[in-house]
Amino acid sequence: MGKLGELFRTHGPEYRRRFAERMSLDQLRAMHAIETCHTPAAGSALWRCTRCGHGHFTYQGCGNRHCPSCGRTAAAEWLQKQSALLLPGVTYHLVTFTVPEGLRRPIRSHPRELLDQLMRTSSSTLLDLCENTKWVGGVPGVTAVLHTWTRQGEYHPHVHFIVTGGALDEKGLWRNSHPRFLVPVPALSKVFCARLHDEIKEKHPELFALIKPSVWNWRKKKWVVHSEPVGSGEHAYRYLARYVYQVFLSESAIGQHDASGITVRYRKSGSRRLRTMRLEPMEFLRRFLQHVLPSRFCKVRHYGLHHSSKRKTIKRLQAAMAIALGRELPEPIPCDKPEPITCSKCEADMVFEKRFTRLQRLAFASAAPRGPPS
Repeated sequence: MGKLGELFRTHGPEYRRRFAERMSLDQLRAMHAIETCHTPAAGSALWRCTRCGHGHFTYQGCGNRHCPSCGRTAAAEWLQKQSALLLPGVTYHLVTFTVPEGLRRPIRSHPRELLDQLMRTSSSTLLDLCENTKWVGGVPGVTAVLHTWTRQGEYHPHVHFIVTGGALDEKGLWRNSHPRFLVPVPALSKVFCARLHDEIKEKHPELFALIKPSVWNWRKKKWVVHSEPVGSGEHAYRYLARYVYQVFLSESAIGQHDASGITVRYRKSGSRRLRTMRLEPMEFLRRFLQHVLPSRFCKVRHYGLHHSSKRKTIKRLQAAMAIALGRELPEPIPCDKPEPITCSKCEADMVFEKRFTRLQRLAFASAAPRGPPS
């Protein structure tokens, strides 16, 4: 059982008593899932020894995408899949679009509409500038990952893009960008601000009315877009993979906790020094739950050469670039698989047999199956 689940089971009932009327259905569902994760309420899995037939039950995870105890295997598989598309000899760039503080509260209050618009507008801005012949001059490969948090858990929506340092032009020829420069950041900021203004005003006029006019002054407000080269792209994908199947907090970040507060470990951006902060339980739950995304919201999106329809194209590019450089195709990042479950009787490997709900397990136990499960 994870630390986060323990904290939710301890403090969740009080949090719901105080704030349930203001919580979304998705937040309530996430709370319930994390509270039951790896407990009898989540159901059990029966494993059977391949040698002696002994059975063993384990509690199942909740499978919620915000739970730090779940999704580690899925994140490793995602990383392996993305790294298999890296182009040899190409410098990748990490481009990050942020929004000013005046937009954060409206986005947090209306995440389904405005987070989607944030991702659509930032991606179209980036793709259009890359297609400009003054800069890259073609269609690059782009992977977008939405984050909504700072390292201390405050609400700060932004989109990270991993972009190929080059693109296919209209003739089907590869054009490398400058290894230290992709597109001009001031132009990205200006176009992004103007487009997001127009898109929200047209498609969500009732939400546009909630936003202060001064927010759209891109010169005075911090419409920050950051771009930097990140080498082969592997390190950037490793960083983003940690948060594809969870939000800002990992189990290891939770320190000492009691009825008065919870200690959380974190690092400031640009620093390696480990810091700690102490949060009152209700504030800790608030910071976590504000990052729960709407159901079925897609936080990872692929554009250009990274779109699923372009898999054959990027594989051909990989092969051509490897031949031109006299290299072998790069190996995908290995996928770390969970440790196998071994039998407590004979230490042989056990294999998965069946999943059970709580009631099904009680019925199964009363039937006295062969090799009684532990």
